[in-house]
Amino acid sequence: MKLIFRSMGKYRVSIAVAVFLKLVGTLAELSIPYILEHIIDDIVPLGELRAVILWGLLMFAAALVTRTLNVTANRRAIENAHRVSYDVRQALFRKIAYLDGNTFDGFGLPSLISRMTSDSYNVQSSVQQLQALCIRAPMMLLGGLAVTLLMDPGLAMILVVMLPFLILVVLTVSARGIPMFAAVQTRLDTLVRIMRENITGIRVVKALSKTEYEKRRFDAANGEMTDTDITASTVMAIPGPFMQFCLNIGLTLVVLFGARRVNGGTLEPGVILAFLTYFNMITQGVMGLSRIFMTMSKASASANRIDEVLRAESEQKVLTPEEGLVPAGPGCIRFEDVGFRYGEDSRHHSGDGADFAGGRREKALDGISFSLEKGESLGIIGPTGCGKSTVISLLLRFYDASEGGIFLDGRDVRTYDRDELRRRFGVCFQNDMVFQDTLRANVDFGRDLGDEAVRSAVRDAMAEEYVSALPEGLDYRADIKGANLSGGQKQRLLVARALAGKPDILILDDSSSALDYKTDAAMRRAIHENYGDVTLIMVAQRVSSVMGMTRILVMDDGKCIGYGTHQELLETCPVYRETFDIQMGDMQ
Repeated sequence: MKLIFRSMGKYRVSIAVAVFLKLVGTLAELSIPYILEHIIDDIVPLGELRAVILWGLLMFAAALVTRTLNVTANRRAIENAHRVSYDVRQALFRKIAYLDGNTFDGFGLPSLISRMTSDSYNVQSSVQQLQALCIRAPMMLLGGLAVTLLMDPGLAMILVVMLPFLILVVLTVSARGIPMFAAVQTRLDTLVRIMRENITGIRVVKALSKTEYEKRRFDAANGEMTDTDITASTVMAIPGPFMQFCLNIGLTLVVLFGARRVNGGTLEPGVILAFLTYFNMITQGVMGLSRIFMTMSKASASANRIDEVLRAESEQKVLTPEEGLVPAGPGCIRFEDVGFRYGEDSRHHSGDGADFAGGRREKALDGISFSLEKGESLGIIGPTGCGKSTVISLLLRFYDASEGGIFLDGRDVRTYDRDELRRRFGVCFQNDMVFQDTLRANVDFGRDLGDEAVRSAVRDAMAEEYVSALPEGLDYRADIKGANLSGGQKQRLLVARALAGKPDILILDDSSSALDYKTDAAMRRAIHENYGDVTLIMVAQRVSSVMGMTRILVMDDGKCIGYGTHQELLETCPVYRETFDIQMGDMQ
């Protein structure tokens, strides 16, 4: 709940205005039954029509003020709630964007999505309810009780006796509701994960005829979430009928005892009518409090989940030059005996090559060492899951090495500011994202590079031919994840994005797997000719993609099993030689 009140602080003036309007509107509403009682018991017996009309107009004015102020206050409450939820989503998005790899993995993508959507909506609803009901409901309850005590303390004591029991029920149920709604959100995380997997992999699901299997899996997760939600909502719904039952008993007792006193001449009929109206208001107040507690229980669970992300401390710190390691030798890029385990903290799940063994995670990388000078190139080759992409993640400092040191221009990468470090790289990842935007915007990526830089990058990435054939050229709009582009077209577009910024270091992570050999060779030739001063790291499955590199790193099971030039590896690394023979045999 601290998150909710913290977020509301920015709009405290606007919220205070909404609460004040609601307060005045509720006071005006509370005056209506009192005016009605005065008209019936004091004005009507006088037989003066003018007085009845005047008091009737006063009653109408009170109703008009009530409606106007309540509508205005509700509109302000809605606007304030939307502004607060906007700020919460912005803060959450900024935080997620800068989470280090281990912390991001610890929360998990489905959970972060549901926190951004479902949980932020719950916070929005709670802020709106707080403004709309936090004054009205207590005022209806306490104001109605106060007026009835002034009108007839005896009858009012019927309600006073019941109130402690009603409040005790609400507080007890609310205490149970918060952990229940937290469980609902956890179940929602699982549901989002399954939905995401199926939407992303829908072609595989259909191709393998596993639609029914996935339907059953989704049905199981959906059923668990629904059952948990029903249980939580059922528990939170208990106070409503209970309070309604108690208040109806109280109302019956008021009518019973009030009627006897009217017949005995000790009570005016207008008081009974006013009491009935006030009891209805008190009922609304109690039910409003019940709604507040239910909303707050759900919002408290959601706010805690959001706050958990916002307060997450990154495991990565920018070190001072004195705190960083000193490289043992020269090199623009240098890895010295680097070892790494994904998620050594048990909160985090494993990634590429990280599996449990005897209760401890196996190393994704073990003893990796190499050095590159400016303008040189490194090819990294090996089977799937051997740690190739992990090398790239460590160089970009998505994660920090568990052992050894990684250096850029003689500095420990941990001493670089995050943006300072990553601005030097142009990167095309294995599963990179094409955004729903024009091809030009996808290549430029908000860097304002200019038309010539974009076209030059498209040309060097061998994408010019297919781009010029499209109706709108670079202004052609890609669908979500580039669904209207082929695999090869997407890869060339992504390589163009990496080239467009003229980086110091170019990383191509399996970025030519969907290209034919001719296009792949032409693209590598263009990069070599036009970006000769760029330090290049290329991760690939094909020997043909890396055989022209200055150095080649052969990996298997997170270890270096070969390092050298193409010719050296043919002579010294059996695995590389075997791979070369299998892939290139038909071409020799």
